[in-house]
Amino acid sequence: MANKDLSKAKIAKNDEFYTQYSDIEKEVLAYLDFNANVFTGKTILLPCDDPEWSNFTKFFAQNFERFGIKKLISTSFAPDSKNYKTDYQPSLFETTNPKFDEVKTVKNGKIFTLTKDNTGDGKIDINDFDWEYLQGDGDFRSEEIKKLRDEADIIITNPPFSLFREFLQWIIKGNKQFLVIGNMNAITYKEVFPLIKENLMWLGCNNGDMSFQVPSYYEVKEVRFWQDESGQKWRSLGNICWFTNLDHGRRHQPLQLMTMEDNLKYNKKLKGMNEYPKYDNYDAIEVSYTDSIPSDYDGIMGVPITFLDKYNPDQFELLGSNRGIDQDPNKVYGKGSYINKIETFKRIFIKHKK
Repeated sequence: MANKDLSKAKIAKNDEFYTQYSDIEKEVLAYLDFNANVFTGKTILLPCDDPEWSNFTKFFAQNFERFGIKKLISTSFAPDSKNYKTDYQPSLFETTNPKFDEVKTVKNGKIFTLTKDNTGDGKIDINDFDWEYLQGDGDFRSEEIKKLRDEADIIITNPPFSLFREFLQWIIKGNKQFLVIGNMNAITYKEVFPLIKENLMWLGCNNGDMSFQVPSYYEVKEVRFWQDESGQKWRSLGNICWFTNLDHGRRHQPLQLMTMEDNLKYNKKLKGMNEYPKYDNYDAIEVSYTDSIPSDYDGIMGVPITFLDKYNPDQFELLGSNRGIDQDPNKVYGKGSYINKIETFKRIFIKHKK
């Protein structure tokens, strides 16, 4: 059901999933553990945001000096363009500011910029933002936001799920480093998998189940939906992951494996099996679970897309995906994968590096 919600997000206007501060902190600190200078001297752009209360904006502003950031830019999308202007309430921060414009606050996006101590309290934090209205609505595809992209070194955000493919291509065209949230099913998109296969992008450190705040107009769901004591609506999704080209230590940790014989003997998920199934239409074995990848099989293996959460490029080679010819330059795997004439689930094809 969660997957269906994501695919319908553009139609239902349910693209407003707000990331928790703790999830951002847990992910970002993993990159600092691997490279303490990953953000030092960098200009960071947080597009598709709501700067007045976004946790992305808050987190990086509060850690501006600690991370050695050169410049922080955060932009918002205009309420009018997001089709919820009747539900939008300008913050006290905005309405008490001399720059407040009742018309622009609905029609125009906003840009918040942090570079220095503006309050004179001896530190740089969220209280030191300069802000103004954008000329347009803040759409990342506009020339105004493209210029900010070109200025930035790193782009970090939770983009609209319905526009993930387009947003990723927008980043790639700008040749930028990035850390963005997306649906795990995006792994097999024709715009995404080639980047992963060529080691130009990979999964982050904390993937899987994640909870998001959603707006008050978000429709009630039967599962993975609740309201807290304050009335705030929440939605959890089980197939969320971070996509990035920032290096981290987890992707260099080798996956611990058993031999094929030991897997068939001791792996409870393979109970009753005497051998790994082979595909009808090419020379490869089906490995339905990441933890049952054999250590001693030198041929090609079809594994679930969740394998990429454990993928070590020093240990395995990515060959293709069974979800589209254009994902496989040799046009072998994109025809679909079948066992006893029954098509399997989404699979990525791998083999051990020698």
